[in-house]
Amino acid sequence: MKNQYKLTKTTVSMINYHFVFCPRYRRKIFLIPGLEDRFKDLVNEICTQNDIEILAMECYKDHVHLFLSALPKLSIPEIMHLIKGGTSHVLRDEFLQLSQMQGLWTRSYFVSTSRNVSSETIKWYVDLQKKRY
Repeated sequence: MKNQYKLTKTTVSMINYHFVFCPRYRRKIFLIPGLEDRFKDLVNEICTQNDIEILAMECYKDHVHLFLSALPKLSIPEIMHLIKGGTSHVLRDEFLQLSQMQGLWTRSYFVSTSRNVSSETIKWYVDLQKKRY
């Protein structure tokens, strides 16, 4: 993976974010058959619609790692709102085990930019999450 600058009419940028977020009460929702694949499909759709590039994405039983590259027109809270909001409603409608939850995701999340760590290192870390347990 190579760090690539994104160009618009008025900007040149390379903004990469590493997000980690969890379901409410750290529920192990990704153990539900088919949920992880559906979640990843939804995130791909949301990111495609909003010009966000997914550099790496991995789910563990009770949390998600996303490594994204976005244009500066989107703020960090906007990106999280798009992803959490866009997936929560659909997943709660499609999976009976989640239908009684008032909200799927916690309001909190971790985010870091890849300033001091190379993008390759963060991608390696996200990809490793599934393999270490």
